[in-house]
Amino acid sequence: MLRAFRDAFKIPELKKRILFTFAILVVYRIGSHIPTPGIDGAALGDFFAVAKGTLLTYFDMFSGGALSRATVFALGIMPYITASIIFSLLVPIMPQLERLQKEGEVGRKKINQYTRYATVLICLIQGSTFALWLQHLKSPEGVSVVPSPGPSFLLITVLTMTAGTIFIMWLGEQITERGIGNGISLIIFAGIVARLPQAGIQTAVQLKEGIISPMKLVFMLVLMALVIAGIVIITEGQRKIPVQYAKRIVGRRMYGGQSTFIPIRVNTPGVIPIIFASSILMFPATIAQFAGLEFMERIAVWLSPGHLLYSTFYAIMIIFFCYFYTAMIFNPIDLADNMKRYGGFIPGIRPGKSTSEYIERTLSRITLAGAVALAAIALFPDLVNTRLGVSALLAGFYGGTGMLIVVGVALDTVKQIENHLLMRHYEGFIKKGKIKARF
Repeated sequence: MLRAFRDAFKIPELKKRILFTFAILVVYRIGSHIPTPGIDGAALGDFFAVAKGTLLTYFDMFSGGALSRATVFALGIMPYITASIIFSLLVPIMPQLERLQKEGEVGRKKINQYTRYATVLICLIQGSTFALWLQHLKSPEGVSVVPSPGPSFLLITVLTMTAGTIFIMWLGEQITERGIGNGISLIIFAGIVARLPQAGIQTAVQLKEGIISPMKLVFMLVLMALVIAGIVIITEGQRKIPVQYAKRIVGRRMYGGQSTFIPIRVNTPGVIPIIFASSILMFPATIAQFAGLEFMERIAVWLSPGHLLYSTFYAIMIIFFCYFYTAMIFNPIDLADNMKRYGGFIPGIRPGKSTSEYIERTLSRITLAGAVALAAIALFPDLVNTRLGVSALLAGFYGGTGMLIVVGVALDTVKQIENHLLMRHYEGFIKKGKIKARF
């Protein structure tokens, strides 16, 4: 692996792409520390210190801590992700969008343009809501977060945060085009990994004070390695359905006669079910904190991490959203019709309805295994936090949304670097064994 990294910097184009990606991520991290004018950062920090377990702390993770500091990147990339999820769900429902998607690259560019417009609209709504909320917010000591509220503060805050999100989106596109890896994913990756040094410092302090023993620390590191290995297996796992294409003669050419397969991933929806389930379950805690209603506070306690009711609802909702999102993006009937149109068939299965039923049955079984595994990974940080006494910040690296994103983005980036190496006759990160033939 070290040799592969060394070889990556021997290729001028790949070296340029890696350094460009690193430079863009540095710009993003610098912007995450530039404060928005008119906000008392100390008072806001005191508020977020006691606002754990709400939607605000969840969104703060995706912004790399920019939300809790109310910086120019406070909204982060979440508005763009929200717009992308909305359009991915609307494509199978709206015939106009479905036709655009089938037009190829031109149609996808049009959908991306609509996604950007939706991102600006979501930024204006979220920025206005966030600015209005900041004006009435006070720290636990009673200090106002915004010393001089008014229309000028609202206008500057909304424009600054909207421009910040659009700039982050542009940075991500630059990484995708001129760097290495998916730009938007790498920006989220950088925001999550930015919390790792703080988690390491907390662990070192607990080790020094005797809260964590050396043996417990070793056990925690081994456990983290096992969790990462499990996430890799879930992320990369897939079921390959064999497909055979019959030979066809068109004019003087013969087509078909090839064998291929349909890859069905174990975790088709990725982290989206966890994001949906977490957002819904965090609503009671968020409303209870701002409304001050007694019955809402009681519900928030029941639906707080570590409680049995929370874990049960969390797992059920993740499994439901896994099936829901998979059904939205994967249509067995269209797949079977396309295979029949081009002379493809699954060995032992009749084309048409029988093929679609077979694919749907296989997809349901694979999705169930992936959904249960995803629910286990999502609940594991709460288990580590309550059973092992690990801090909530460090426990977030034992699974959940953050670790799934980190592992998935790291795998995707490594694959792209490896492709560049293999194209130029270098060995990748996995060394291939050599077989010697004897005659």
